[in-house]
Amino acid sequence: MKKYILLIFCLILACCQLFAQNTDSTSADSTKIYKKKVLETAEVDVLMSLYNQEGVHSPVNGGIGTEQLEDRAANIIINTPLNGDDVLTIDLGISAYTSASSSNINPFVSSSSQLKNVWVGNATGASKGGGGGVINTGGGGAPAPQNAINPVGTPWLTSTGASHSDANKALHVNYAHSSNDRNSLWGTNVSVSNEFDYTSLGFGGNLTKLMNEKNTEIGLKGSVYLDQWRPIYPTELKEYQRIGPAFQNFGYFQGVTILDQTGKASVNYLPNKFVPWTENGRNSFTLSFYASQIISSRLQGALFFDLVIQQGMLSTPYQRVYFSDKPNYYIGTANDIKYYTSPLNHGVYQLADNIEVLPTSRFKLPLGGRMSYYINENFVFRGYYRFYTDDWGLKANTLNFDLPIKMSQAFSITPSYRYYSQNQVDYFAPYEMHKSTEKFFTSDYDLSKFTSDQYSVAFNYTQIFNTAKPKHLGFKNANLKFSHYNRSDGLNANIVSFGVKFVGN
Repeated sequence: MKKYILLIFCLILACCQLFAQNTDSTSADSTKIYKKKVLETAEVDVLMSLYNQEGVHSPVNGGIGTEQLEDRAANIIINTPLNGDDVLTIDLGISAYTSASSSNINPFVSSSSQLKNVWVGNATGASKGGGGGVINTGGGGAPAPQNAINPVGTPWLTSTGASHSDANKALHVNYAHSSNDRNSLWGTNVSVSNEFDYTSLGFGGNLTKLMNEKNTEIGLKGSVYLDQWRPIYPTELKEYQRIGPAFQNFGYFQGVTILDQTGKASVNYLPNKFVPWTENGRNSFTLSFYASQIISSRLQGALFFDLVIQQGMLSTPYQRVYFSDKPNYYIGTANDIKYYTSPLNHGVYQLADNIEVLPTSRFKLPLGGRMSYYINENFVFRGYYRFYTDDWGLKANTLNFDLPIKMSQAFSITPSYRYYSQNQVDYFAPYEMHKSTEKFFTSDYDLSKFTSDQYSVAFNYTQIFNTAKPKHLGFKNANLKFSHYNRSDGLNANIVSFGVKFVGN
């Protein structure tokens, strides 16, 4: 299947080249006819957003624990006309996050200030690897004995591990060419992004055709993403991979007490179901089709569908899974074991049975439509619907409604609502509900059954007259948007985004 997608994509690019040659081979007289430029002047968009979420089903912790996350993102998008027909777009972005969930890839580098612990240190044990021994002074139940020297962690609080925060850096470059009659457009793009454990390289092409006096538009787009994981595993599984069955006697866990379900010391923890990934690539191939039609002076509609194939490492290597048919083992304070699935757990962490394992291929098929209805000079109604299905058993429906309200020539307000529902994939089960005999398993609630609502309001101001001075950029418009997201599994988020556009003279 992969070779067929690549073949189709190459054909798309070839068609773009031939199409460009045909549409631009006009007569010599055509050069004397005035053509409006595709983009009159350079445009610069500055976009910023702040995202904050809370939840209780962290996939890093096997389906329980805090999902607190804060993400701050900024993008600069520069659109530059190369000539009357060609536009170059450069999109440079950075997204910096702090995540309580991903910090628990290594939960044993625990936040002493939050847990109110006294760090003792153990030169040959956990502290040598960065964890440290601690005396816990306040677990969910009674305080631990004052001579308890053991690293602690909890899925309900943030660790201070290196994975607590990171930044994703991305660059996207797009070239677009329009024909002389402006009835066709083709383009190519390339993108690259990187963060501490993941790199993505993408490229693609697109072709758009306007017909029927520009009342009909059809488009075709192809994209390929060649991504690479640098797998990071949960600390206990990483040590097992590095040292083998005797890992409790060497390295990070040397001298650290492992507890069984009753809180007694045990040497029986052995995650031998864990097998590290040998294939670290993830490739995605997408073909997109759409058709748009102006139906009347008030109504416009569009239909679209995508064909998506993913291959490679589709699992997230640091997301833990716990099996119901395997005994439980912990590191931390024994008194907190009975509170483990509650935020009252302040000082114990359960060692993983395995990591998430999912199939190495996935076929996705989203299809839907959108419509826009002009009510009057002050109101426009916009609707969107998408149905999604894939071969992992997931089916989803999305509804979105916008109502831009023109308050004046320069100012508008757009309230919007988005509803989403999905069933669970075939391989999902909650915390400690999987069996070790299963081939695939995940406790990531993004793949569970849920519904969600998102309420938004956006404010837009447009400068009617271009006040840019010669050879300078001038303010064009600004947009401010507030959104609240709520999911039926307890996840909720708030998003604030701001954008401003500048144009040249």
